[in-house]
Amino acid sequence: MIRIPHAIHDEIIDHARSGFPLEVCGILGGTDTTVSAIYRMTNTDASNEHFMMAPREQFSVVKELRAEGISMLAIYHSHPESPARPSEEDIRLALTPGVSYVIVSLQDPGQPVIRSFRISDGVVTPEEVVVM
Repeated sequence: MIRIPHAIHDEIIDHARSGFPLEVCGILGGTDTTVSAIYRMTNTDASNEHFMMAPREQFSVVKELRAEGISMLAIYHSHPESPARPSEEDIRLALTPGVSYVIVSLQDPGQPVIRSFRISDGVVTPEEVVVM
C-alpha cells in the first residue's frame, strides 16, 4: 500500500495534464508507506510513449531526500493515452528496488486514474493507493 495526501495526488494529476500529450515523470518521497514530498522531473525523452528522467535532476533529488531524512517511495509517470498499468517497457526498466511505480492515466481526461505497482524481476504486483 502507498498513502498519498490529497494535495500530492492532485499535483500528480496536474503534472500529467500540464505535460499532455507527452509523458511526465517524477519522484515521490516520504517515510514508511506515506508520501510527503513530490519532485517533478524532466522527461528528457519528450515522448508520449516513454520517459527518461534527467540524471542531474535525479542526483539532486536523492541529495534532497537525504537532507530531509526521507526515502524515495515511488517513481511516477503518466500514460497520456493508455491505461494506468505498466507497459512492457515500464516493466523492463523498473530497476529501482524497493519502490512503488505510480502511473496516472489520462486515457479519459475527465476521469484520470492513478494506480500503483511493485515491480521486481519482471513480476508486477498491484498495490492499494490510499488518498488521504
